Amino acid sequence: MRAIVCTKYGSPDVLKLQEVDKPTPKDNEVLIKVYATTVTSGDCRIRSFRSPFLFWIPMRIMIGLRKPRKPILGLELAGEIEAIGKDVTGFQIGDQVYALNGMRFGAHAEYACLPANGEVTLKPTNMTYEEAAAIPFGGTSALHFLRKAGIQSRKKVLIYGASGAVGTAAVQLAKHYGAEVTGVCSTANVALVRSLGADQVVDYTQEDFAQSGQHYDIILDAVGKISKANCKTALTPNGVYVSVEGSGVAKVSKEDLIFLKELAESGKIQPVIDRRYSLEQVPEAHSYVEKGRKKGNVVIQVRNE
Repeated sequence: MRAIVCTKYGSPDVLKLQEVDKPTPKDNEVLIKVYATTVTSGDCRIRSFRSPFLFWIPMRIMIGLRKPRKPILGLELAGEIEAIGKDVTGFQIGDQVYALNGMRFGAHAEYACLPANGEVTLKPTNMTYEEAAAIPFGGTSALHFLRKAGIQSRKKVLIYGASGAVGTAAVQLAKHYGAEVTGVCSTANVALVRSLGADQVVDYTQEDFAQSGQHYDIILDAVGKISKANCKTALTPNGVYVSVEGSGVAKVSKEDLIFLKELAESGKIQPVIDRRYSLEQVPEAHSYVEKGRKKGNVVIQVRNE
């Protein structure tokens, strides 16, 4: 099968399209024929090996010394089950699914194996493979951090970085929970964030939300670019600050994917897709994502639907 292999740490040109062995599912796994995946900021961090100095050695030991131990990157996917292990229940050959690979990676390929009891479930029936593939990473991350902050109805929530993969999901999820949502983004993305349901939108190139006099029960930094100290003046006395950087790793489950599927089918969340690339163009997708200006998600079309 064809796959994009990270041959060593470095710039996007270390990513090579290669022929590799097609995986065989273990007894508890499903083999997924991948139709769509994405390139996320997480993929770019692993490929380039961006790590704080103090964590450099531990991270290299964990991820791989000279190149990623799991050289086929890709955190999320959507596709069709082609084969199942003998112990698998709950899935059938031909099921259309979507999944979060997480640190297993492996989605930038024509096929991937995942544990049937892991973060894989039937995809939203009203979405294409490309749309479904753009939900798991941003959706589960936003869900985790909003829950950690105590999201509930009538809370005043500010989403910093509201136009990214996590941010666009967070705006929609916070609205689902009945919160009053303020999104922070650049001028070019104001209309997009407003269209997702944000009650107010702050253009950070024109205004500093922390100096506006407004106070929020929850501030979610969806891009890891502001500190709690930056937000103190904008938090209510019992307000909570959470960030995708430094607030722990998002814990997800199959139940989270099922929940997101139900919201998608009821029209309460819709993934934002900025650009689409072919599998061969994954290096170009990495270059684009690294610029930090993407709107929502960058999708990889592995095969035609």
